[in-house]
Amino acid sequence: MGVKLLERSTRRLALTPEGETFLARARRIVADIEEAEAEVVRGAPRGKLRINSGTAFGLHQLAPALADFLARYPEIDIDLSITDRLVDLIDEQSDIAVRSGHIPEGPFIHRKIADLQRVICAAPSYLAQRGTPEVGADLRGHDCIVVAGPGLNRWPFKTRGGIDIVEVRPRVTTDDAEAAVRLAVEGAGIVRLSDVIVGGRLRKGELVALLSDVHHSEPYPLAAIYPAGRHRLPRVAVFLEFLHERFGHAPWRLGA
Repeated sequence: MGVKLLERSTRRLALTPEGETFLARARRIVADIEEAEAEVVRGAPRGKLRINSGTAFGLHQLAPALADFLARYPEIDIDLSITDRLVDLIDEQSDIAVRSGHIPEGPFIHRKIADLQRVICAAPSYLAQRGTPEVGADLRGHDCIVVAGPGLNRWPFKTRGGIDIVEVRPRVTTDDAEAAVRLAVEGAGIVRLSDVIVGGRLRKGELVALLSDVHHSEPYPLAAIYPAGRHRLPRVAVFLEFLHERFGHAPWRLGA
């Protein structure tokens, strides 16, 4: 082509800007070929399904469910990537991503799976020692575990006049939700996390939901995201069906 696509040295091999452009276009061409084949070739779903998922849903819900999916479709292999980093599905050759919260506008299709909610909870051992808060304002006198981020120590509660915000005192601040839930289970304090993370702990009684009648749970969507036309691939189509069948009724939620 008359241009350099790769830069070589004794230690590394890297794409040039022209190489990155060519690779991105080539991946799109391969994806188009797969979609064209899927439209004319029938049969059992097969091939490698490349899935990208956020950490909370991927670890607590998706990974434990994939064994059932693989048993149902023995000719499908899975390449699972779990990260909270926003990814380009085409550049990273992903067939489908599962993400929660606000999804930026882009050239992809979004299909809602379920709503997630936030839950305030604590371990029975903590409540036995420190007592159970009866109203949101009581949290100011409790040890709280807060995931680092703007405004995440401001917990909302429903009132007759709207939403009242309680600023809790973080006894522990962490940048990892997994660390936060483990600290809560060990009795270190009260935590507010997505029900997709704490649902299993609540069912087992390791954590107890608090202030459910007044807490504003701030529902936010969980969605499947994929490039336009990719749902025609049989392996993607059956995975979309599986996501809605397994998770559409929010099975992690207490009482679901």
